[in-house]
Amino acid sequence: MTASTRPMPKAAAVDPADIVRRIRKALPADETRVALHEPRFLGNEKRYLDDCIDTGWVSYGGAYVGRFERALAESCEVAHAVAVTSGTVALQVALDVGGVHAGDEVLVPALTFVAAANAVVHAGGVPHFVDVDESTLGISPAALSAYLAEIGEIRDGMLYNRQTGRRIGALLPVHIFGHPADMDALADIARRYKLLVVEDASEALGSRYKDRACGSLAPLAALSFNGNKIVTTGGGGAILTDDGALAERIRHLTTTAKQPHPWAFVHDAVGWNYRLPNVNAALGLAQLERLQPMVAAKARLWRRYAECFADTPGLRLFADAPFAASNHWLVSLILDAGNEPCLEPILDATNAVGLATRPAWTPMHELSIYAGNPRAPLPVAESLARRIVSLPSSPFLAPP
Repeated sequence: MTASTRPMPKAAAVDPADIVRRIRKALPADETRVALHEPRFLGNEKRYLDDCIDTGWVSYGGAYVGRFERALAESCEVAHAVAVTSGTVALQVALDVGGVHAGDEVLVPALTFVAAANAVVHAGGVPHFVDVDESTLGISPAALSAYLAEIGEIRDGMLYNRQTGRRIGALLPVHIFGHPADMDALADIARRYKLLVVEDASEALGSRYKDRACGSLAPLAALSFNGNKIVTTGGGGAILTDDGALAERIRHLTTTAKQPHPWAFVHDAVGWNYRLPNVNAALGLAQLERLQPMVAAKARLWRRYAECFADTPGLRLFADAPFAASNHWLVSLILDAGNEPCLEPILDATNAVGLATRPAWTPMHELSIYAGNPRAPLPVAESLARRIVSLPSSPFLAPP
């Protein structure tokens, strides 16, 4: 029997009841029913919200919007942040102002939340799904490079898809669960193929790549402040950039493209009403003031899970790549290949006792809305989607 025909070793069995016991051991004893990720408001949230109400500044004209934007820019080590109403909106606007035109294809990981693909469509583009790397969960540079060499061609300084005839205009790396993708390798590919890079850091506020802040690793980046994120504004997002002129254009367009005037309504472009209201920014500012303690708490929680799952057969706890320092937004188990049938029993057993675990998202090309979209071979994304279990990850669950 040759090496190529020898059967693969059978994966070690995974016992769902044992998974429940290990999760319980990792968490505080008084936490019986545990959400996947929920906020706690322990700082200046009420004081800032009361100030908005007392002063009457509840919409985007209030002072907290600018304060929140400046604090975000400083935290993410960029020159400018523009706060908007959602992470999806942030991605859409970034792609639009970055130069994605109607009908352009945008390279998106197949394993991601649907907002990334939806934002491409809202910007007039076509999501083109590519494979991910098991060591980062983000887009695989090796797979992408080989794929573009096969289907891409440069014409007039732009990349085109030989199979569809459409221009490929942008690359949208996503830091899955807060784990940084290999951005330098992806940036090299983007330079070679003349692609705009928009960094989807929606889940990665507080994460670092080679000691650089996520959100600062591309000309344009997007954040999300949904209710389950490490910093929440209830609902909201932001666009990050070092380009001052671009930031002003984004701010103008997301404020209905209205020219400044005490009373006249003159709009010089088709803009959007996308600016984050003051009350949401106030909530976000108070949360952002506690970002570093929350990131530290989540690192402690990851270490606690690592202790409790250290000798578990049939799976591993997902860990950072050597170049990354994640915010550990969601701590996740990766089942060994061959243990895909264990996924549903684990989810059933944990959720039945009040432990809110979740699988990865359905791969984008397996959704009916995107089944006909262009895609690369996707073996890793398809495999991981059937082997990921995300564990309760709220920062207050961390041991002291």
